[in-house]
Amino acid sequence: MKVALTCNLKKKDDSKPPDFFSEFDSPETVDAIAGALRVKGHSVDTVDVDHPRLISYLKQNRVDMVFNIAEGKFGKFRESEVPAILDHLNIPYTGSGSFSLALALNKAFTKKILKAENIPTPNFQLFSKDSEELDRELRFPLIVKPNREGSGKGIDRSSVVFAKTDLYKKIQEITNIYRQEALVEEFIDGKELTVGILENGKVVILPVLEIDFSNCRNSGEFFYSWRMKEFQGSAALGLAPEFYCPARLDKEIETRVKDAALRTHRAVGCFDISRTDIRLTADNTPYVLEINPLPGLDPKESNFPLMAYAAGMKYEDLINAILMSAMERRKVRVEQPK
Repeated sequence: MKVALTCNLKKKDDSKPPDFFSEFDSPETVDAIAGALRVKGHSVDTVDVDHPRLISYLKQNRVDMVFNIAEGKFGKFRESEVPAILDHLNIPYTGSGSFSLALALNKAFTKKILKAENIPTPNFQLFSKDSEELDRELRFPLIVKPNREGSGKGIDRSSVVFAKTDLYKKIQEITNIYRQEALVEEFIDGKELTVGILENGKVVILPVLEIDFSNCRNSGEFFYSWRMKEFQGSAALGLAPEFYCPARLDKEIETRVKDAALRTHRAVGCFDISRTDIRLTADNTPYVLEINPLPGLDPKESNFPLMAYAAGMKYEDLINAILMSAMERRKVRVEQPK
């Protein structure tokens, strides 16, 4: 099978903020995915997403499938850019469609759907400027983050606030730097969990991964901040959480956590793959923080492969399963009677 691997490669640019390219993939990750596909017998072209080049490539080269990990480049719906182009050209691709990707990137919109579906998620308020009044129903501590970013961008030790003064200072910082709304939500104290869902003919919920930040308290970043993700494993910086997969949960609670993730996956309309981040409270309520339909696939550090390994999968099997799921969906669509 001829596969085009669409991606955004990380770049170095000192004129940009340190977290500017955090969502993009390293050359090592892109090479690992391409290598896994080739091991399974597929031919692969890697295409770094530059719009004129991408469209030109797709028009000039016949491909059977696009393996899409591109985060996009511009605007509120950037993760939908590549899928929208592929839909227009009628080229099949892995992962969720443009609607689901646009929705999941907007944390506030996603949370509204979760609440409508009775899926627990922290209470929240969206701020477009720092002069808006805080909802009296919200309870401190609160966490402040950009509404339309991933990879912990805009989140640091000062993001968890305990008073209005710090809250509005952080809102102003987010709206000024990221030029978008600030999401303010109640900070849920509890176990940090993440759940991977893989579709390959049937829905497979991977073993739950628990991230224990107990030994990170000295850093002040006892949650997934940008530094925690960027420098994960650095004991010197206090950024070395412990991982447990499967998570330390009894069967009943594990089932409840997995059900919340699956319901979120379906509510947002994801295909093939997703990773849902959850905080489990002391009373065992799984609060969904967000869902990522484009989870990282770094074979050494990303959470999704770690969960796949715990399920007994090899990296090349995981990558091929994502590809085969997309092929199965395409086959069903083609074979449907007109």
